Amino acid sequence: MYLSGFGNELASEDPRCPGSLPEGQNNPQVCPYGLYAEQLSGSAFTCPRPTNKRSWLYRIIPSVKHKPFTKASCGDLTENWNEVEPDPNQLRWLPFAIPKSTEKKVDFVAGLHTVCGAGDAKSRNGIGIHVYTCNTSMSIVSLKFSSLCCSLCLFVSPVPQQGEILITTEFGKMMVEPNEICVIQQGMRFSVDVFGETRGYILEVYGAHFELPDLGPIGANGLANPRDFLCPVAWYEDRKVSTGYTVINKYQGKLFACQQDFSPFNVVAWHGNYTPYKYNLKNFMVINCVAFDHADPSIFTVLTAKSTRPGVAIADFVIFPPRWGVADHTFRPPYYHRNCMSEFMGLIKGHYEAKEEGFQPGGASLHSIMTPHGPDADCFEKNSTAELSPERVAEGTMAFMFESSFSMAVTKWGLQTCQKLDKSYYQCWEPLRSHFNPNWKPSTQ
Repeated sequence: MYLSGFGNELASEDPRCPGSLPEGQNNPQVCPYGLYAEQLSGSAFTCPRPTNKRSWLYRIIPSVKHKPFTKASCGDLTENWNEVEPDPNQLRWLPFAIPKSTEKKVDFVAGLHTVCGAGDAKSRNGIGIHVYTCNTSMSIVSLKFSSLCCSLCLFVSPVPQQGEILITTEFGKMMVEPNEICVIQQGMRFSVDVFGETRGYILEVYGAHFELPDLGPIGANGLANPRDFLCPVAWYEDRKVSTGYTVINKYQGKLFACQQDFSPFNVVAWHGNYTPYKYNLKNFMVINCVAFDHADPSIFTVLTAKSTRPGVAIADFVIFPPRWGVADHTFRPPYYHRNCMSEFMGLIKGHYEAKEEGFQPGGASLHSIMTPHGPDADCFEKNSTAELSPERVAEGTMAFMFESSFSMAVTKWGLQTCQKLDKSYYQCWEPLRSHFNPNWKPSTQ
């Protein structure tokens, strides 16, 4: 069960405690059921009403009660963008390896690996792109994770085993399956349960929040519809475990851990407009060219995190879903391109239309600022001579792109440690040949 709507003012209470939401005010002298009132602010108090984000949580014990934080191992999670020399080449990764559960138990936090990023969490301006490869639920070891200074957009990539993840948050539970995304906003605590060997992608945005893109001339409807975004309903647990709970906070690019003797998920009721949410990509209403030429990929934007410059994003989340291709007199796949933005792509399932070989589910590619890229040689030759009848494009496929105005640096793990960098990537363009004909004449037909 979920509540629907993007950025809506919502309210929920666990049905086991009817009437747990205070009536007519946020923090009464005594809350129903003896609960504590705690506000989670996602914006400055004085932000204009349309951008003001906050939720009130009514919990058994407030989150302030915990032992002091101490430094925790960051593993392959980093915000050091100077580990290795910059690399302007086109980069592609084979599917990132998932540890076998029979060899080593790896939960979500231990399975986080930073691939690339830019900016600084201290100034709250930048992004990080990570993958997670894990095989064990966090609840087994009583670990909970909190992102203090960022918003996380999580993706599940299918693997031969089960790929769905169960995310427990302070607001309730969400089951996130392949082809769905989930956004955990800054400061929200959550835990990840998995059902076998699991792999996915994460876009981390420092400081800014994800929004729905403006529709402009498209009009009132299209792209991702607000009602298709789902928020969890209140669910609490009031229990203690003998080992206690370890809460891991990501703060200024580092991990810190603290201990507490009660569940972080003890919220009986909540209300507000600052919540986690999920979205099924199959609900995206595609806008596409119906005459000629190839439209810019911005028409496929699901979510955007805006910068202070109009029209320039810290990060756009773009998908390339199944759709009809009907453009006449047009090379229909993506054109050759150099971009003032960085483009990180991943493949959830199927085959990407511009590179049917080499770009695999669970892998990725990065085309940095002004690095040329485009369809491989086979794609160009095939589509330059194809009969242009209406056709289904990307059927059974879901590719996505994180596009950012930041010039992203690749980590040492991404370039070396993971051992998944496809060093032959450049060869997909090597067969491109000249079709130049100096004697060409315009057709008289």
